[in-house]
Amino acid sequence: MSAYALPMFPLEHPVLPGQLIPLQLFEPRYLALAEHLRGELEADFGIVGIERGREVGGDDVRADAGVVVRVLEMGDLPDGRVSLLAVGTRRIRVNEWLGDAPYPRAMVTDWPDDVVEEGLEIAAANLASAVHALVDAARRNQPGLEVEVPAIDPDHLDTSIWRLITFSGLGPLDTAALLRTPDPIIRSARACAIIDERRELLDALGDNGR
Repeated sequence: MSAYALPMFPLEHPVLPGQLIPLQLFEPRYLALAEHLRGELEADFGIVGIERGREVGGDDVRADAGVVVRVLEMGDLPDGRVSLLAVGTRRIRVNEWLGDAPYPRAMVTDWPDDVVEEGLEIAAANLASAVHALVDAARRNQPGLEVEVPAIDPDHLDTSIWRLITFSGLGPLDTAALLRTPDPIIRSARACAIIDERRELLDALGDNGR
């Protein structure tokens, strides 16, 4: 696949395809990014996780895997900040950083999943079961907790897997590892293992409180 230049936004927590991302921009370089995006018919930019350092002020070490996001809404705040809402659309690899002036840019390549011939429906169902079990464990510890697990879309199973993983609220290291997995079946299996560990921890905490 051909590489192309893309405006970038490093974040302390990586994001996933299908994920909604609310941002408030205030640094000069990201206000410049906002102005660039206003003039684009398809307002896309990339988000990568920060492996070391902080997103404010630069001087960070950035991941080489990320997501292209598309702006859904953008607005100006009274104090000069810009708020926007974006959604992750597809996975990318970062090939080379091009500098941070006037805003971070990189040469990237689209990174589609490896093609799988069968087993995707079972993988999505297993992940959904693990997420439902996690929610049940959370409700036992927090009676009255109201959350709705995303439904599986049989026509978009790979997207459903991303959404279930996002819903699970995993930490940045686990999220980054799942973003790098080669195909949705492996990703689902690894996510199930992580989610089961979280459920077991919640169950243990509940047992200790009784």
